[in-house]
Amino acid sequence: MEQPPRSSSASTPAQSRLRLRVTHTAESFIRAGHPWVYESSVREQNRAGEAGELAVIYDRRDRFLAIGLYDPYSPLRLRVLHVGSPVNLDEAWWAHCLDTSLHRRAALFGPETTGYRLVNGESDGFPGLVIDRYARILVMKVYTAAWFVYFPLLLRLLEKRFAGFGVVLRLSRNIQDHAAKLGLQDGRVLAGETPTGPVIFHETGLAFEADVLRGQKTGFFLDQRENRRRVEALAKGRRVLNAFSFTGGFSLYAARGGATEVLSLDISPHALAGAERNFALNPGLQARHETVQADVFGWLSQTPRQFDLIILDPPSLARREAEREGALRAYSKLAADGIRKLAPGGVLLSASCSAHVSAEEFFAVVRQAARRSGRPFKELRTSRHAPDHHASFAEAEYLKAIYVQFD
Repeated sequence: MEQPPRSSSASTPAQSRLRLRVTHTAESFIRAGHPWVYESSVREQNRAGEAGELAVIYDRRDRFLAIGLYDPYSPLRLRVLHVGSPVNLDEAWWAHCLDTSLHRRAALFGPETTGYRLVNGESDGFPGLVIDRYARILVMKVYTAAWFVYFPLLLRLLEKRFAGFGVVLRLSRNIQDHAAKLGLQDGRVLAGETPTGPVIFHETGLAFEADVLRGQKTGFFLDQRENRRRVEALAKGRRVLNAFSFTGGFSLYAARGGATEVLSLDISPHALAGAERNFALNPGLQARHETVQADVFGWLSQTPRQFDLIILDPPSLARREAEREGALRAYSKLAADGIRKLAPGGVLLSASCSAHVSAEEFFAVVRQAARRSGRPFKELRTSRHAPDHHASFAEAEYLKAIYVQFD
């Protein structure tokens, strides 16, 4: 297994332990289990820190409070690993953390599902790191330069548990320049052979392709699995519109659920070509599948067509807090336009992956659009994160969906 170059910023035995003191408010958040310490909350540290160092936070009484990964390049200065009494974060400790994460998912998936999340960042004790499985490829997505010095350790742990699997590195854009200094690039294969094309994996028996080297996220939107299953249960005998379809995840489930016709709508021709390939991987699906390349906002407001089930699952419309109000207006418009295209008895599934829009805000704008339509309706359900994408703190909660049926 290839060993990436070790960062020259790794701490040496001669260095004293990096010690931090934080504001009273930050102390309270840490004690309550929040895993982030921002630069603005650090009021004292004994020396300059280096990426990946273990830094100890001491409270106002000079007692050990927490230990975490230090990142001098990020305003999110420390990602907490452990709170309470001092602990030795050796390889056995990390192995226990990984095994706990794997055990959490052990009963969730059978052999018919070979694509799912193994490690979900902070919520699994690996802050700033996610690991997804696609068949026999593991994709490691990294969001902080603090993890670079731990790559040899991570690869050893993964090799022991997933012998013979390939490992692909994906890097958040904000750390790619730092990674380049170490000879690391987004899409680099750290173990195993480089995939010659998309990786084929299965989800509840359906075959999908994942572009693990260059695709969005880690190659596929694994987090919507549970909502795709719900769409399958609703689709029988319905005309289905999958807006913002990407490579057709919802479309395939609707087809397997007995939809009479499915339209995949996306602005990206590359995504729609992927949807067509995914249908070709599943020749038993009988529904007529159509792809349309268009901007969803314009197409949905102008098309004369009607549908019995409409899925609205846009990319994040609020990537920062300043975009929140605009996102709420956009969600409202999408819901209103979708409702107008629903035939009697039709169901609207509206989803959001914008972390800066709360579930309560999102559900409220969809419900308001339903009331304003003047059509009788009933709310079927709301949903949040899939079990392999669980969120342990507020900032990690991003996914929400609401199902509404109209007379």
